[in-house]
Amino acid sequence: MNELIEKALRQAGDQSRVRTVRHAAGGSINESYFVGTGERQYFIKHHREAPIRFFELEAKGLELIRETNSIAVPGVFTYSDESGNAFIVMEWVEGARSADTDWKLGDHVAAMHQTFGENHGFMDDTFIGTLPQSNGFFSSWLAYYRDRRLAAQLQLGIERGRISGTRRNRLETLLENLDRWVPDNVAPSYLHGDLWGGNWLAGPGGEPYLIDPSFLYGDRHFELAFTEVFGGYSNDFYQAYKERFPLSPDYEDIKPLYQLYYLLVHLNMFGEAYGRSVDIILQRYAG
Repeated sequence: MNELIEKALRQAGDQSRVRTVRHAAGGSINESYFVGTGERQYFIKHHREAPIRFFELEAKGLELIRETNSIAVPGVFTYSDESGNAFIVMEWVEGARSADTDWKLGDHVAAMHQTFGENHGFMDDTFIGTLPQSNGFFSSWLAYYRDRRLAAQLQLGIERGRISGTRRNRLETLLENLDRWVPDNVAPSYLHGDLWGGNWLAGPGGEPYLIDPSFLYGDRHFELAFTEVFGGYSNDFYQAYKERFPLSPDYEDIKPLYQLYYLLVHLNMFGEAYGRSVDIILQRYAG
């Protein structure tokens, strides 16, 4: 591992002596390290079995969010997607939540969502965790969400034996009638794409930072719905968001349909523990 860290630092242009290396929290799919050198402090993630372009796409997503000038993200110094030795070298971000961190987070995420692309989707296929997500650009949000998100998880669930019988029938029925709830003509906001509570952190001065994006352009309510699946966001977050960018009156009706995608992802990745949550939504809309 020391050899890989030294290689990563050289590629980042840091030839100074390594002073500190220690394991750091960085999710379940990477080996993560705090590395201090004579020049600066780094966060280095290493993945032994990274899919092709795994860290390239993470770096690209962070840069697109940075370009909105709405919310902080860690700087990326370099990355490699070399088979067996993939890594990304980023700025080390450390801080503590302040009294207004959650408010800032909601306000800044809303500001990010007020930056728009031309179409829905993304130019590259991406990942959620290590699960591939097929993308492409669509003028219709409905078509993108139905075909590239829900239908893709349906097919994967069939292949993995997670979606069959009544569950399959209801999901197929839902896809046929999705236009009853999901809008077609909606502004394609810049979206983080995987905004669960573990994908942001507090930096210096309590400033919120977003990390680990799975970037796309799409309906902002899709992103907001996911923040409510596993928690991790306070009332201040939602109040600040709504003050900057009020939600659609239809949000509560559509929210479960947007949460369904992430629940299908977890069903396909981790198994039947998420099956009941999927079935409750399917019964409501296609029962």
